Amino acid sequence: MKRIALAAGLVLALAACQGDTRSTRHLVPIPSATMAMMASKGMSPNDPILMRAYKKESEIEVWKRGPDGRYALLKTYPMCRWSGQLGPKTREGDRQAPEGFYTVTPSQMNPNSSFHLSFDLGYPNAYDRAHGRTGAHLMVHGSCSSSGCFAMTDDAISEVYALARESFASGQRGFQFQSYPFRMTAENLAKHRLDPNIAFWRNLKEGSDYFELAKQEPQVSVASGQYAFSGDASVMASVAQKRQKDDQQVATLAARGVQPIKLVYGDGGQHPSFRQALAGEDGSLAVDASARNRLGDVSRPEALAAGPQEVILAANGKPRQGPSSTLAYTSQRPQAGQVAAGEPIRQPAPAAASAPQPTTQAAGGDGRSVLERFRGLFGG
Repeated sequence: MKRIALAAGLVLALAACQGDTRSTRHLVPIPSATMAMMASKGMSPNDPILMRAYKKESEIEVWKRGPDGRYALLKTYPMCRWSGQLGPKTREGDRQAPEGFYTVTPSQMNPNSSFHLSFDLGYPNAYDRAHGRTGAHLMVHGSCSSSGCFAMTDDAISEVYALARESFASGQRGFQFQSYPFRMTAENLAKHRLDPNIAFWRNLKEGSDYFELAKQEPQVSVASGQYAFSGDASVMASVAQKRQKDDQQVATLAARGVQPIKLVYGDGGQHPSFRQALAGEDGSLAVDASARNRLGDVSRPEALAAGPQEVILAANGKPRQGPSSTLAYTSQRPQAGQVAAGEPIRQPAPAAASAPQPTTQAAGGDGRSVLERFRGLFGG
């Protein structure tokens, strides 16, 4: 009863992603299967949590901190929808989901969201404000609709919300939410080495590396317009060594012919498991009444249908002349602790004399073709 009373006190009426439908859905217990998973890993509902999000892979991880102070992965949840492109949010209305390091406190939990349940990421943070970025009320919430948020479906957000609620009720004052464009591997950095955001992403990787090596959250501040990470001195030395090793691997991959690319989305993406569930025989996304009953509103399905375009870049960072490729998806067996999984495979796009030709399916909600979108991204 005491825990329920504490959880009931975590209420904030926010201007976005909310309604006025009071309910007790924010008090739903952690599912028994997840409780059993925690027990099998030596975890407790009382343990502090940390979350990590990856746009390209469309996944959110929940980690639990053990008695030794180190975090271990509890579960990986598929994202039903995120909007925009890879890269940080910079201004109000750009549909970008934030990238960076954020802190979620009890006051940011919204039990009365119009998207079932939600929590505010705390954008803009100190880094965003230092760069003059605008926007507010960027959420993780239910349903399958996004205009700058991470949408997880109602069932998934109910479970994640319950995990956060129990951690807060047990004394955690705030949990770190790390948001990345993709998993910070040397392979991904090699592919995206000419992207305009690469310096920012390499800065994010410093915090990611600290967590990967120490399994502890890095201390985050802002200095000289960049994220500054600090912590255990020996770990910081290992982070520097890892950065040097990864930089060498990126250079090796580039020398071996890994081409620099930019992924151009019609308007964000979603986890392959949802794409497969919605796909019609003609390749379109069939968002019918049944799908809406399961997922809620699916925003801009026409922008999801074609998948992201992989644009090959020339040495100057501009799109290389010639056909691009479209990423399709194939299912694979979920790994332990994952709800579902999948990985992209490339399918050649139809040959063209120069750049990819506009198609109806590849157009976003504003009617622009993929060609027009990536020209806009490069100022062309």
